[in-house]
Amino acid sequence: MDQKLPLPPFTLDTAKQKIQMAEDAWNSKDPVRVSMAYTPDSEWRNRSFFINGREEIVQFLTEKWSKEHQYKLKKELWAYQDNRIAVRFEYEYHNDEGQWFRAYGNENWEFDANGFMQKRFASINDVPINESERKLL
Repeated sequence: MDQKLPLPPFTLDTAKQKIQMAEDAWNSKDPVRVSMAYTPDSEWRNRSFFINGREEIVQFLTEKWSKEHQYKLKKELWAYQDNRIAVRFEYEYHNDEGQWFRAYGNENWEFDANGFMQKRFASINDVPINESERKLL
C-alpha cells in the first residue's frame, strides 16, 4: 500500500515536515503534484467550495492558478495532535488586471493511517495590497 511519509501520529518535527512538504507542493503550482498528497476520496472545504476527490482537486487548482499569477505561499504550524494538523498561512498573487492580494487563512487537516490527507477545511480572506507591500518574494 502507498504511504505519504511522515505518518501519523505526528510529533512536532513530523508535523513541521508535513507542512513544509505541503508548502513546497502548493508553491510548485502543479495541481497533479498537490493532489497526490490527498486520499482519492479526499474532502475539502475551500472558502465556499466543497471539493471531493483528486480529480476535483486538480480541476479546482488548475482554475485557481490560471487566475492567481505569481502565487507564493507560506504555511506555519498552529497545532497538531494524533492525525491532525492545524495551519496558519498567507499567500500573495495578482490577478489579470495586475491587482495584488494577500490571502490570510487557517486550515484544519486530517490524515489517514498512510499519511494522506483525507480532510482539508480552509477559511481564507483576501486583502488587496500594493505591489510595494508584498512580503513573500
